[in-house]
Amino acid sequence: MGQGTTIREFATEQNFTLDSDGILARLPWRRAAERPLHTSFERFENGQWLPVTAERHLAEVKAAAKGFIAAGIEPGDRVAIMACTRYEWILLDAAIWAAGGVTVPIYPSSAPAQVEWIVQNSAAKLLIVEDEVAQDNLANADIAGAEVLVIDAGAVGALRRRGIDAGVDDNAVEARLDILTLDSPASLIYTSGTTGRPKGCVLTHANLLAEAQAVLAMPIGQQAAQFGKRTLMFLPLAHVLARAITYAAYEGGATVGFWADFKTIVDKFASFKPNMILCVPRVLEKVHAGVRAQALAGGPAKAKIFRRAEQVAIEWSKAQGGDGLGDATKPGLRLQAEHRLFDKLVYGKVRAAMGGRCTMAISGGGALGATLGHFFRGIGLPTYEGYGLTETTSAITVNSPGAQRIGTVGRPIPGNAVRIADNGEIELKGAVVFAGYWQNEQATSEAFDDGWFRTGDLGALDADGYLTITGRAKEILVTAGGKNVAPGPMEEQLRAHEVIGNAVVVGEGRPFVGALITLDPEGAADWAKANNRPVDGLATDEQLRAEIQVAVDEASAQVSHAEGIKKFVVLPDDFTEETGELTPTLKVKRHVVNEKYADQIDSIYRK
Repeated sequence: MGQGTTIREFATEQNFTLDSDGILARLPWRRAAERPLHTSFERFENGQWLPVTAERHLAEVKAAAKGFIAAGIEPGDRVAIMACTRYEWILLDAAIWAAGGVTVPIYPSSAPAQVEWIVQNSAAKLLIVEDEVAQDNLANADIAGAEVLVIDAGAVGALRRRGIDAGVDDNAVEARLDILTLDSPASLIYTSGTTGRPKGCVLTHANLLAEAQAVLAMPIGQQAAQFGKRTLMFLPLAHVLARAITYAAYEGGATVGFWADFKTIVDKFASFKPNMILCVPRVLEKVHAGVRAQALAGGPAKAKIFRRAEQVAIEWSKAQGGDGLGDATKPGLRLQAEHRLFDKLVYGKVRAAMGGRCTMAISGGGALGATLGHFFRGIGLPTYEGYGLTETTSAITVNSPGAQRIGTVGRPIPGNAVRIADNGEIELKGAVVFAGYWQNEQATSEAFDDGWFRTGDLGALDADGYLTITGRAKEILVTAGGKNVAPGPMEEQLRAHEVIGNAVVVGEGRPFVGALITLDPEGAADWAKANNRPVDGLATDEQLRAEIQVAVDEASAQVSHAEGIKKFVVLPDDFTEETGELTPTLKVKRHVVNEKYADQIDSIYRK
C-alpha cells in the first residue's frame, strides 16, 4: 500500500503472554538463578566501571526489601525516590516492589512545592533523596510526615541494618512477592507538568511487563537487549521511558550502566562503550551541532568537507530506502565512493565519540526530525524514533530494524493499537495503557473515549500503520486571521542549528507568526570565535542575527507563507531546567515561556 494513503486505525497482535510469575518484581530472582555471575549492571566509582553481578544484585534487593518491611511499609504503600540516574535507583525500585510497595518517582530537580504535592497526593510513607543538599532543600517543605532517607548518607546500608535488627527473613520477602499480581500497582508516576499540576498515573505490574516484553519481541530489542550487549542509561530514571528501557534491557540480558551528568556523557560513552543508547532528540541535536560547529571552526576547507559529508550521509540513508522497507534506489558509484571516503574522514570519528561500538540509538520524548534521522543513519548510527506517554508506560509505537520509516514514530508495539479520531487526535489502546489517574476519577473519565486513551496529540497513520505526529492539540496556534499553525516542525529544524539553543513559535490570536530564539552557549561561543566577534552581546549581534534569519527562512519554507515566521526575538540566555523553562527531559514548558517572556513576545507585534 502507498505511503500517501492514510488509515484510521492500526493494531499489532500480542505475541507474548503475561503471567504473575513473570512480573519484573521477580526478575532479580530469575536472573540470579539462571546466571548468578552475569554482570547485570555497572556503576561508576573512583574513576572506573564496577560490575554488579546478578547474585549480588539479588542479595542487595532482598536486604533493602527487608529494611522497607521493618520500616513499616505494607503491601500497596507508596515509597518515593527523588534521585539522579544511578544504580541505587533501580536497586531501591526493585526492593520497594519486593516489599509489596509502589514506587513514586520524583525528578531530582523538582521544586519543594512540587515535591510537597507529589508526596502529599500519593501519601508516600518514605521519601528517599539523593544527598544532603536535596534534604536541606526540603527542610521547609510539608511532606506530610514522610520519613526521609538519604542515599549518599547511607540509606541502602541503613535499610539493610533495619531488616537485620527487626529479624525480617527471606520468607517475609517471598510472602510479599506472592501477594503481587499483574493487576497490582507497581508505580505511581506523576506527569511532567508541562500543561499544569501533575496527575498521578497508576501503572500496574502488567503494564511494565507488557512494555518490556513487547520491546524484546521486536528486532530492536532482540538486537540491543541481549546477553553480551551494553546499554548506558543517562536519562532520568524518574522518566518512564528510561525506567522501562532499563528493565527491558535487564530482562533481555544486556548490561546496563548508569550516569547522570549530560555535560560529561561523551566521556562516559568512550569508557563504557555502549552498543545502544537511549536519548531524547535534544541530545542528538547537540551531538550533531557540536560536530558541525567543530568542523566549521576548522576553517573554510574543513567546513566544506563537513557540509558535503553531511549531505552524503543524508543521501546515502535515503538511497537505502527512506522508509527502510525495501524501496531503496541503489546508491550510485559516486555516492558509494564519497560515503567510503567520508566514513574515514568524518563518520568514524562521530561513532568513536559514541564509544566505538554503538550500533543504534532509540530516541523518544519528542520529534527528532527526518533530516537528523537520515544523517545519523547515514553515518552508521541508525536512530529509531518512538512515541509514548507516561500513561502508556513509555513507548507504544516505535521504529525498529527492518521496519523503519524515518519521519514517523513507527508502528504500535505488540499488543497495542492506535486510531485517529475525527478531529485528528491520536487515541491509544492496549496492554501498556494505564487504567487511570490516582484518586482522580474525573480526569480518568475525561482521558478515555470508549476505552481509547485520548492523548491530546495530533497525528496520522499511513497505510502500513506508521504513525506521524503532526502536533499537539493544546499547542496548535490560531492566528488572528484564523490560520492553524503547528509549531513543532519549525521549532525542530531551528533547534538543529549549531548556534540555536531553543526556539518557541508564538502567534496565538496575533496577526502573524513569530518566534523566541535562544542561543546555545557552546555553539554561539564557537561561532563568535570563528567570526572574530565578541562573546558578550551576541543576542544583539547583527551578523549573528543575519545567520539566524537564514535558519528561520529555511524553517519557514516547510510551511505555507501564512504559517511562516515573520519576526523573531533573540533572548540572551538559553532555557534550562533550573530556570524553569525546560522539563527534566529537556522539553519546553510552553506555558512558562509564554508567561515569563510576555514582554518579549509583545515586542514582536509592536509597530
